[in-house]
Amino acid sequence: MGKRAVLTVVAIAAACQVPGLLAAPITSTDSYRYVWDGRVQLAGSSPYSHVPLADELARLRDPVLFPGLSPADRSGITGRPQLPHDSAAVAALSADDPRTKINRPRVPTIYPPVAQAYFSAIALVTPWSAGTFGLQVAAAALAVALTALLALELRRLNRDPRWALLWGWSPIVALEAANAAHVDVLAALLVAAAVILAARRRPVLAGLLLGAAAATKLLPLLLLPAFTAVRRRDLRTPLVAVGTFVASYLPHLLAAGTLVIGFLPGYLTQEGFSDGSSRSAILALVLPPEARQLAAGLLAVTLAVLALHRHGREPIAVTCCWLYGAALLITTPTYPWYGLPLIALAVLAGRFEWIAVPLASYLAYASFGHETRQGLIYVAAAVIVVTAITVRHRPTPGNRFDELIGARQH
Repeated sequence: MGKRAVLTVVAIAAACQVPGLLAAPITSTDSYRYVWDGRVQLAGSSPYSHVPLADELARLRDPVLFPGLSPADRSGITGRPQLPHDSAAVAALSADDPRTKINRPRVPTIYPPVAQAYFSAIALVTPWSAGTFGLQVAAAALAVALTALLALELRRLNRDPRWALLWGWSPIVALEAANAAHVDVLAALLVAAAVILAARRRPVLAGLLLGAAAATKLLPLLLLPAFTAVRRRDLRTPLVAVGTFVASYLPHLLAAGTLVIGFLPGYLTQEGFSDGSSRSAILALVLPPEARQLAAGLLAVTLAVLALHRHGREPIAVTCCWLYGAALLITTPTYPWYGLPLIALAVLAGRFEWIAVPLASYLAYASFGHETRQGLIYVAAAVIVVTAITVRHRPTPGNRFDELIGARQH
């Protein structure tokens, strides 16, 4: 397969992004928050220090983001945000407001610094009247760029570059990139690039990109064990990744102080990650809420140790794929866009069965509030993954015959 195949793959991926650009975001309102965060930073303020409804930022309101609240109106919300610790109070504070399209407008942003830099860059070139369109175009471009990166890497590895279309023409990518403009597309691109550079033995650059991915969406931090070469005592990639992640927060720390953590604690409480009450849907089928957190933690540690053990014994893309996918199966998030990096990793690793996990998350998303149904949906995805792994590692009759003959000869 030559350059023509790569160009064809990229052209098809670009065509798949076009329909999403023709409509406002469907699956979530996250992109409206992205627009706001970028606008706030360009105005010299911090999205960690003020909530969207804050009257201090009233001059930044427009009819697209605030259809029911003009710059002259007052919301009554002023000062630095104060987040409660009680789950019921957090839920009440993070409720939506009909006056704005921004979700959770009474709490500060949750998005990390590299995501914030991305929002600011797009806001710089997007008119206020365009709303989320600039972000949608940017996300579509990132999705196409990742398609090209995957196709070129597959071609370099003497694999068919057309497999990149599993990312490029995926309905999930079309919906969550060009339409919903989720920042997870940027995280997926950075993760894939980090894996490729690590495979090419460029540990420092891989660390920079992995750290940037984590500072875009925190989940890529889960991949650190896959990049840690304990046996070779080479810790450059994880150290650079952590250093990049921490350094990205320093400017915001100086501007916002301890508020730089944003709504993250409240999000973990609201989403059930802090006590296991509404996450880990597979574990919820067999364990009470108080036991799920411990079980999830033990499984996470086991996966990390296994990833450290597998380093160098299999391609890093394979390790990252099952590590990221297994983490999603443990936590079972109901937001499908969390699985975007997993799709890219599945293509790089050639482990296509893992795409069942983000597909399952759509069914779980539609079953929000029904824990048992969500658990069974993710169990079905897990069965698909385990079955594929079992079949892949089961020796064929021919291979078994060769092994027996070899044993007799010795």
